[in-house]
Amino acid sequence: MSSNQTPLLKGATRTLAEFAADLEFDAIPPEVIERMKTSVLDSIGCCLFGVTLPWTQHVQAMVEDEGARPVASLFGSGRKTSVAGAVLVNATAGHAFELDDIHKESIVHPGSIAVPVVLAFAEQAGGVSGRALLTAMTTGYEIGTRVGNAATMGLFFRGFHPQGTSGVFVAAAAAARMLGLDAQQMQHALGIVGSQAGGLMAAQEGAMVKRFHSGRAAQSGVYSALLARRGFTGISDVLEAGYGGYLSSYSDKPNAPRLTEGLSTVWEAGKVGYKPHACVTSIHAALDAFAHLVKTHQLSPDDIARIEVGVSPMTYTHCAWEYKAQGVTAAQMNLFYGIAVIAFDGVAFVAQYAEERLAEPRLLDFIDRVHARVDPEIEAMGPAYRHAARVTVTTRDGRSFHHEVLNRRGSPENPMSQQDVEYKFRNVVASCLSPGDTDRIMVLVDRLDRLDSTSELAALLAAPRNGAAAGRASN
Repeated sequence: MSSNQTPLLKGATRTLAEFAADLEFDAIPPEVIERMKTSVLDSIGCCLFGVTLPWTQHVQAMVEDEGARPVASLFGSGRKTSVAGAVLVNATAGHAFELDDIHKESIVHPGSIAVPVVLAFAEQAGGVSGRALLTAMTTGYEIGTRVGNAATMGLFFRGFHPQGTSGVFVAAAAAARMLGLDAQQMQHALGIVGSQAGGLMAAQEGAMVKRFHSGRAAQSGVYSALLARRGFTGISDVLEAGYGGYLSSYSDKPNAPRLTEGLSTVWEAGKVGYKPHACVTSIHAALDAFAHLVKTHQLSPDDIARIEVGVSPMTYTHCAWEYKAQGVTAAQMNLFYGIAVIAFDGVAFVAQYAEERLAEPRLLDFIDRVHARVDPEIEAMGPAYRHAARVTVTTRDGRSFHHEVLNRRGSPENPMSQQDVEYKFRNVVASCLSPGDTDRIMVLVDRLDRLDSTSELAALLAAPRNGAAAGRASN
């Protein structure tokens, strides 16, 4: 290594590997365990609904055609495949409709990756304790989000999707922990999976493949842990290597100290938030600010002449591109479409992103009244406020109203209540779970840290559904 290719933070990969291999349940703060249980419930809902959607069904059909050894369930199907195949499908499902949890700084949705991974390994083992499952899940969250923190928004601005890049470390750490790997094996698992990171942000403008990034991240983590257990070696300094390392390759502005800063005292896993809207997190503050103005001033779509939305540079790049009804994925990622459905429906949930709504003439007409810009004051607030929004509505009779939301609803700073998350879960799974099974899953997740075995939960997730929601969206 030449002098200008020095490590970004010597020994960081090893430090994280030791933490991940040695973490004990009792060392995890109770409030983090409660957050993980909430994430399990939220993620299960995302997965069960997501498996009914066309893009997930394409992936499932491919996996089933391979005929792998049946040890882990394809959620909602009554059928099994390999652990790697199951997580490819189930994690694609978890990210299939923009409903999954979000860690703001890392820009990673860890639940749609970690939950399928730990549940697949638990099922293969014949059931594990809830404490073991939660420990592995927390490990995945903690490692993957710290990698994303260190990569910074520089990774995103280079065009990489954090879910498919930083997300692989969520999966590898969770999988390695479920397999009981020691620190050296954990280090190799991380070193293997770093070479599997991938995912391009252009996928957001109309491609099914964006959902697949989550599935591939989960599958790569499984393969990496399984290989490390067999003695296969990875890049020992994969995160901090000065040339060809993860941070030096994927980000032009890495912040390597964020890898280990506050490790074991500041819990990134406890900072995850949840989504009240079925769309990209970056526009939630704008949607809520606009919805507040509509409700407060009792505005109809016909009352509105112009809407100005001020956002961060990241949100502007991510979501303020021209909407052309490119498909469900594009609609869920687009600021202008989201504002339009709020104007007419008051919500942006599952029904608002049905295929038949995407080119609705009244929505397309309304979109012409929506204008976005980078707000310099929000930009000056820094990355912590990259989801913030300021909305000004001008009416046809000349009135003007303004509202800002600095911390989006569902974030740790402005959290959804447990009741809100449970309400969301019930609505998400209404088309694919019976009321009795819904209630039982909620009870089991609430007791997860006290369960001797996760087998009953696995059986409920595996049971075949009627597919009532299948085909409601296409791309």
